[in-house]
Amino acid sequence: MNKQKFDLVVIGGGPGGYVAAIRASQLGMKTAVIEKAELGGICLNWGCLPTKALLRSADVLRLVKQADTFGVEVNQPQVNLQKIVQRSRDVSAQLQRGVIGLLKKNRVTVFHGEAKLLGQNQIHVQGQVDQQLNATHIILATGARARTIPNMHIDGQYFWSYKEALVPKSIPKRMVVIGAGAIGIEFACFYQSMGAEVTVVELADRILPQEDSEISSTIAKSLKKDGIQIYTEYKVIEHQIKNGEVLLTLEGKQKVQLKADVVLLAVGISANTENLGLDKTQIQIERGHIVTDEYCRTSETNIYAIGDVAGPPWLAHKASHEGVLCVEKIMGLDVHPFDRHKIPACTYSHPQVASVGYSEKQAQALGRTIRVGKFPFIANGKALAMGSSEGFVKVIFDDVSGELLGAHMVGDEVTEMINGYAIAQTLETTEQELINTVLPHPTMSEAMHEAVLAAYQRALHQ
Repeated sequence: MNKQKFDLVVIGGGPGGYVAAIRASQLGMKTAVIEKAELGGICLNWGCLPTKALLRSADVLRLVKQADTFGVEVNQPQVNLQKIVQRSRDVSAQLQRGVIGLLKKNRVTVFHGEAKLLGQNQIHVQGQVDQQLNATHIILATGARARTIPNMHIDGQYFWSYKEALVPKSIPKRMVVIGAGAIGIEFACFYQSMGAEVTVVELADRILPQEDSEISSTIAKSLKKDGIQIYTEYKVIEHQIKNGEVLLTLEGKQKVQLKADVVLLAVGISANTENLGLDKTQIQIERGHIVTDEYCRTSETNIYAIGDVAGPPWLAHKASHEGVLCVEKIMGLDVHPFDRHKIPACTYSHPQVASVGYSEKQAQALGRTIRVGKFPFIANGKALAMGSSEGFVKVIFDDVSGELLGAHMVGDEVTEMINGYAIAQTLETTEQELINTVLPHPTMSEAMHEAVLAAYQRALHQ
């Protein structure tokens, strides 16, 4: 059996793992990545990116259907599902080739196989050729997998996971989405735009339960207006397949029965901690995830964990940030500790949702005295010109210090705007700097400035 020694071995080649490996190599470490599936991970191959490609097709379809509103006359658009899916897969393939090229450019050794910790810095890689590696440092970046519901087996016909939803051969007439987090809501929007009758079932009291309650309420109204049915505070208590359809019984405020051609399970994720050899270490597991400190260190010397396997927020950019932070800490650089409350979150629904920091209720629960400012896009000139007047911007400040505690948006392309508030938080900006910042006109980002002004009773356009 071959045996090689590395300064750092990263187990998992997703957005956290491959970024950590590249940064380590840049800093002079002899680095390897072990990946048992596709480089780029779930996000690039079966998550964030291909989903956004599908949703872009939905956006184009929606805009073409509204062309007459803009004075443009077009024939009734037709959906070519095969081309839509193929474009999505092509985007993923191109990005994966990019990751392979980046790892090669940065002299990162890639092992394809399944990794297992053996203790004493030893790792066994089971692949076409078994390898045993010695690593001074190890980063666990094994990600997570979709959680399932007992007795609902993913069969590719009646019950789908995100993978089946990304490569449909046809659009089901009736779809029930169980779970109203970002993944569930994004797929609900896509399939509704493609012509499916979509129903969303959520155990919590609102959809997108991690978002500010006003955002959840607004997006729910918008989805209902588009024809999506929503059942919150309901759970599936029984299901059966009969005459080629799925019959679901829901329990909540009352019992409800639904019929569907396809049920999409979007009920969260489970961290990939099994079969890693964690029993050979002092690593602790809590609520299914590896316990780490603010520098991604586990309780085992020289072993670190980043990304989904290390707990929420379960976001690709969080994993990448942790990867860089972790490596730079290993190398003794001066780094800021990880603060999960400063990681922006985006949902590519219609309209979009974006947020960073604390919600209004979370800020109040911390005992903060707060100021809240809101500004609607219907009062924004660029939004009106673009036909994008739905939604608003909401900001939360500490009334004593002026600290920006949180920002929340719902509207077209707000996922491209939230970065402004994320940068502001990193710079520890107060309301004064934001008020004194000049934003270009006409832009939808002007609503961000007006929301800050509104928090201090200085709004100019409402």
